[in-house]
Amino acid sequence: MDLIIKNGTIVNSKESYVADIAVADGKIVSIAQDIQPVDGVKVVDASGKLVLPGAIDVHTHLAMPFGGTVSADGYFAGTRAAACGGTTTVFDFALQDFNENLVDTVKRRDALASPEAAVDYAFHVGVKDVHGDLLDSMEEAVNFGVPSFKVFMVYDFGVDDGVFYKVLEKAKECGGQISVHAENKEIIGMLTKRYLSEGKTSAWYHYKSRPEFVEAEADERAISWAKSLNTSLYIVHLANKAGVEAVTKAKDEGYEIYSETCPHYLHFTKEVYKREDGRNFVCSPPIKGQESQDALWEAIRRGDIDTIATDHCPFQSYEKDWGIDDFTKIPNGCAAIENMYPYMLSSANEGKVSYQKVVELCCENPARIFGCETKGFLSVGKDADIVIYDTKKDMTITKEAMHSDYDHTIWEGVKLHGYPIQTYSRGRLVFDNGDFVGEAGWGKFIKRVSRKK
Repeated sequence: MDLIIKNGTIVNSKESYVADIAVADGKIVSIAQDIQPVDGVKVVDASGKLVLPGAIDVHTHLAMPFGGTVSADGYFAGTRAAACGGTTTVFDFALQDFNENLVDTVKRRDALASPEAAVDYAFHVGVKDVHGDLLDSMEEAVNFGVPSFKVFMVYDFGVDDGVFYKVLEKAKECGGQISVHAENKEIIGMLTKRYLSEGKTSAWYHYKSRPEFVEAEADERAISWAKSLNTSLYIVHLANKAGVEAVTKAKDEGYEIYSETCPHYLHFTKEVYKREDGRNFVCSPPIKGQESQDALWEAIRRGDIDTIATDHCPFQSYEKDWGIDDFTKIPNGCAAIENMYPYMLSSANEGKVSYQKVVELCCENPARIFGCETKGFLSVGKDADIVIYDTKKDMTITKEAMHSDYDHTIWEGVKLHGYPIQTYSRGRLVFDNGDFVGEAGWGKFIKRVSRKK
């Protein structure tokens, strides 16, 4: 044994109980009452604390080129911040170049991530080009240990409906999991052009050009195509009430439709776009109205939202300022990689959901849906990705207290009740009472199992 965490309340999705956890060589080797240490074993007393699985953030954009710049957090800063918020596995999006084999896409991004990552990481591949034999490289990627892919229904690099359908077909054939950014590109373009021509250029018109129905309509179309093929679909950053209803209906009909939402949709409403600093909140899909937020929380409670993830893609304030007079020039994205788990756990502390539900959303479901067999659950044989959480430690989020490379955060001033005090990545302490104590390069690339296993 290398480490024993004693007397904490272990929380998984179906149960919680007081016990000790023993760790050796990065794995959990025993969970029992009163494990006795031997000489040289580090002992941590977690009396009165919760002992949780490390969170898995399955939606980040680190070092991502977008809008004429690159997201503020590279692989070191982003994974450092993740560790300090109790997230021990990060999924990043590797966006395919045109004419690029999908395995080559993964290898290209891994060359950037490998020397920098402070916690373990995996990739989804953002699919842009399937001409010729490139669609067949999806199966190569699945066999390489990257069985998840994303299509965008928006942006210049987004796919058209026919390509999306072909990608769904291929994924069903080879055991891949398809995610979708669902918005109606044509309506967004039309509304954007109209507002700009009318001189309506503030951040509020980012929301107005992408209101609830623009996302909902695309959610419904994407779900209908997956249903027609009887294949799985995962909807990323779901933010609107009608989309939630479409997911619930498909699940009730027996289809394998998954949905993810993000902390900023659960905490803020569209009113932020009327603020003087509203451009800092610009992301896509935009934050929606109170009715949609209420629907998301209700879907979480009844199990129709499967995961919480961040869509972490921060930019510097001076880059956001490019759009002071034109919302289309604002780089899209917000920070949350360090805030997701603490925010959801604070919500549990306040009684909005249970701690077990948070573990299900942030740990177990992401591991299960995306084939991370060694992650997401505290049991013998799993990786020792462990968070010690103090339910009595209050925390006010400030930019200075965070561990990213951005110069502002939309979470400034938000008060949390309860906070992680230690994070272990494969048994190694990487966060300790406010301080990052890990190192670049510690994180490993996690190859995952496919749906056909």
